[in-house]
Amino acid sequence: MLCARYQKRLPDRLEDLDGSTQGTVDLPLHVAWSGRRSHSLDGTRARMGLHRTALAEGQREDLEAVLNRDLLVAQWPVLRTLVSRSLRGAWEAAFPQLMSERGASGA
Repeated sequence: MLCARYQKRLPDRLEDLDGSTQGTVDLPLHVAWSGRRSHSLDGTRARMGLHRTALAEGQREDLEAVLNRDLLVAQWPVLRTLVSRSLRGAWEAAFPQLMSERGASGA
């Protein structure tokens, strides 16, 4: 059973995720209410932190503004192991291409 909490936040298409691919991203306070708010996109760990926080706490508008489709797809094979089962299930059910990317990468 998929968690409605995450389903209602999903973008209509992965292509709607048009956030930056470089520089620094500052998450809004309602998304990063505890911990780091500013994330550099230059390093893999910082991107993972940004993605984990945004996916877990962001609303649809936040996800579309902050996340980038290409970065999310590239990091999904590892990122999927770092998020909750319900979050992962909602995203993979809505966007099967995330699973095919995982299979293609061998992860």
